[in-house]
Amino acid sequence: MITYPEKTTVLSFKLGSDAFSDGGLIPSKYTCDGLDVSPPLHWSDYPPTTKSFVLIVEDIDAPGGIFTHWLLYNIPANINMLKEGVEKVDELPSGALQGVNDFGRVGYGGPCPPSGKPHRYVFKMYALDEVLDLKPRMTRQELLNSIKGHVIAEARLTGTYSR
Repeated sequence: MITYPEKTTVLSFKLGSDAFSDGGLIPSKYTCDGLDVSPPLHWSDYPPTTKSFVLIVEDIDAPGGIFTHWLLYNIPANINMLKEGVEKVDELPSGALQGVNDFGRVGYGGPCPPSGKPHRYVFKMYALDEVLDLKPRMTRQELLNSIKGHVIAEARLTGTYSR
């Protein structure tokens, strides 16, 4: 069973990218058909009480259910953007940690859907009320369990891609 983070009241904030608009096509550069690098992201209007951020990127149209493409967590609260091509390492210079995606690798794994209709890729950013004591290489479910009860705000950006 998959559980999602919950909090009584969850506010919203803004998440965007200079590479694609919400609901727009993700350029092939950021997919397995291109360079497979992460797109640039930026966020704003999050609560001033935010202590850290978590980013989860998922294909919600994958044939076998939700497919996780990126887990990035313990992003410091003073950071409000990610440059294109975030390194695929356990720990970034900022102290942010990366988990294992459903390709079995650390870091970002770009869209790589089977041929057919477009898939939707949801970039979910969570603002947390604390910096959690987490380890690198966590799975999606481990991360979701860890942030449960600590989410104070959420932002979403959805891109599409097809082959």
